[in-house]
Amino acid sequence: MAYNIPQLPMGSNGKSIPLLGFGTAEYPLGNTENLKEIVLRAIELGYRHFDTAAVYQSEKPLGEAIAEALKLGLVKSRDDLFITSKLWCNDAHRERVVPALRNSLRNLQLEYLDLYLLHWPMTLRPEAEILPKEEDLLPFEMESVWEGMEECVKLGLAKCIGVCNFSCKKLDKLLATAKIPPAVDQVEMNPVWQQKKLREFCMEKGVHVSAYSPLGGRGTAWGSNRVMDCEVLHQIATARGKTIAQVCLRWAYEQGVSVIMKSFNYERMEQNLRIFDWSLSPEELQKISRIPQVRGCTLLGFISNKGPYKSIEEFWDGEI
Repeated sequence: MAYNIPQLPMGSNGKSIPLLGFGTAEYPLGNTENLKEIVLRAIELGYRHFDTAAVYQSEKPLGEAIAEALKLGLVKSRDDLFITSKLWCNDAHRERVVPALRNSLRNLQLEYLDLYLLHWPMTLRPEAEILPKEEDLLPFEMESVWEGMEECVKLGLAKCIGVCNFSCKKLDKLLATAKIPPAVDQVEMNPVWQQKKLREFCMEKGVHVSAYSPLGGRGTAWGSNRVMDCEVLHQIATARGKTIAQVCLRWAYEQGVSVIMKSFNYERMEQNLRIFDWSLSPEELQKISRIPQVRGCTLLGFISNKGPYKSIEEFWDGEI
């Protein structure tokens, strides 16, 4: 059975984003064995939005899966899919943005992306490793990097552009100078980190919020069990005969955001799609709204007295 995932228009060009997407980051990064088969199964189930990034090292197997899906007729055309990738920090230099996207497109065997995101508001030396040294941390020239992102749209290489991990303050600064405003801010969001202030800001500014780590990022370098072990969520799931994951995904969906979930387990991939034919009650939503809030992704590797961000508070502009 293939599930039908709702979509929502985003940005000024009317492009619609499927509200449940499939993440392809597997930790440790580069551990992409069997990803092609997993993506093919996801397409069979009804997933149409696939989220990757240069740093995930999952673009090539995702591209192979897309080509195979088209060959097998699992989707009628490329336009039936919504593909997102991201610019890594060592390419966050004005002159490196377009070449980086062209490289991602080669890996994906595609002519364009539906959405290209700036992965973090920071810049590394081009030769830096994923986990940088202090001397690799460079000032982030937001305006010039964003000009490179805008060029990607002008060249037809990306339908929409956006950002990840931007605070309200950074988004406001970008919106003040951008000729093409960011369509999306993809951020950590789940019942334990609900991003109320950011969501309200984005709604006011016409920026769509996309949620990563909707289950707390368990299995990542920075994730935790806080979401899956939350007693409030456990009680709601038990009472409703749902999984905790289903409650989390349904909650996020009801907030009007798109969600990037990641499970390579076939049974859970299917379970996670069963969130559209029921809703949480006002009482349940109220209980979730009172869950104590803790940010999971702290970004410790990019904080340094010698870098542009001296503290977690400075990076998130006090929104922690």
